[in-house]
Amino acid sequence: MNLPLYVQGAWFVGALLFIAGLKGMSSPASARKGIVIAGYGMLIAIAATFLVPGLKNLGLMALALAVGGAAAWISGQKVKMTDMPQMVAIYNGMGGGAAAAIAAVEFAKGDAHGVVTTTLAVLGALIGAVSFTGSCVAWAKLQGVLNKAIRLPAQNAINVLLALNAIGLGIAMIVMAPAQPELIYFFFAIALVLGLIVTLPIGGADMPVVISLFNAFTGLAVGFEGYVLGNPALIIAGIVVGAAGTLLTQLMAKAMNRPLSNILFTPMAAAGGGEAISGTMKEVGAIDAAAMMRYASKVIIVPGYGMAVAHAQHKVWEMTALLEEAGVEVKFAIHPVAGRMPGHMNVLLAEAGVPYDKIFDLEEINGEFGQADVALVIGANDVVNPSARTDKSSPIYGMPILDADKAQNVIVIKRGKGTGYSGVENALFYTDNCRMLYGDAQPMAGEIIQHLKAMG
Repeated sequence: MNLPLYVQGAWFVGALLFIAGLKGMSSPASARKGIVIAGYGMLIAIAATFLVPGLKNLGLMALALAVGGAAAWISGQKVKMTDMPQMVAIYNGMGGGAAAAIAAVEFAKGDAHGVVTTTLAVLGALIGAVSFTGSCVAWAKLQGVLNKAIRLPAQNAINVLLALNAIGLGIAMIVMAPAQPELIYFFFAIALVLGLIVTLPIGGADMPVVISLFNAFTGLAVGFEGYVLGNPALIIAGIVVGAAGTLLTQLMAKAMNRPLSNILFTPMAAAGGGEAISGTMKEVGAIDAAAMMRYASKVIIVPGYGMAVAHAQHKVWEMTALLEEAGVEVKFAIHPVAGRMPGHMNVLLAEAGVPYDKIFDLEEINGEFGQADVALVIGANDVVNPSARTDKSSPIYGMPILDADKAQNVIVIKRGKGTGYSGVENALFYTDNCRMLYGDAQPMAGEIIQHLKAMG
């Protein structure tokens, strides 16, 4: 289709804004600005689409935008920060589903396309369908609708069989184009089931990697379908998102020291529990925890998903401010897979008002634990487990961890004595320099704040 220059130009500008927006999202300090820039890019791209000559169903397009926009606005206003991971998962799934739906419509038309175009349409449909159902499962797990990993007998064999069938049907659709409706139905049915079957066995510990992977899938699917539609904005935006998602997936997998194939085909939940740990957990009261930090020179705080669930980030920042007023140096240490999605802890701390220059990644902060008087671990577990360094039988062996155990004293705020997502007992909790402060993170932080105020 020969499009007017103003449409192509607008799409190109929109694509540039997508790239600029993604660049802004690379830092917490500029993330909000990046989102706004990308939003303007989307607005320009949509407006230009309505100007394409001979376009039909403009009324239905406007209605779909109104309904979708209203739903997104309302849900975006109401969603809690702790529920943001599952919102990202389901929105990402919608993107993959939309890409698959575009391909389905093109196949249903029965128009003859070239081999390259048909191949990309099939690839986009397959990847988009897998991303859709896989993201729906991820949402269900994060939302608590699906509370356990479901692993089928001969799980890996079933995964491979479904994948080979989907690929075989896709090749048949390319060779026989335009394909018969029955072939299209079977192809999409198997692709959708594949996304479900692959994701169901994956536990919560691997969910940050899975979300990143499906994000990459959705981007690639959108890029492929953009080629099919001849839309450069979709091509550029999709490929950029796909590339960024792929890099992020690799970084997340590296942070867990697990290859992607191991995450998809040997979920952590199925692994062994590691060596037995001797010793006992030693409790501490809120007043003693407050005193240890009040008279320390340096405190490093390690937040985890438990802090998010307890909505304790504001109390933690209030506590930090009191410690700094008393002359204590306080820093925050963030593990790449802390929380349930990449950057989750950073967003929560930023929401509470924690300055960006107090938040450090694993590589930046790990060397400082040895000089810290106190490491305060709030609702984190696997990311501070020293068994990852020493226990070769542990499923988290080799995973880079925050070296909280190297601090002079460790205080762990934890609701109970349970294990983390990996199901592995944490050796840190049994060390001589560690004390457990049991309870919900928000009230425990509140008690510490009261004692700090009393100490002056």
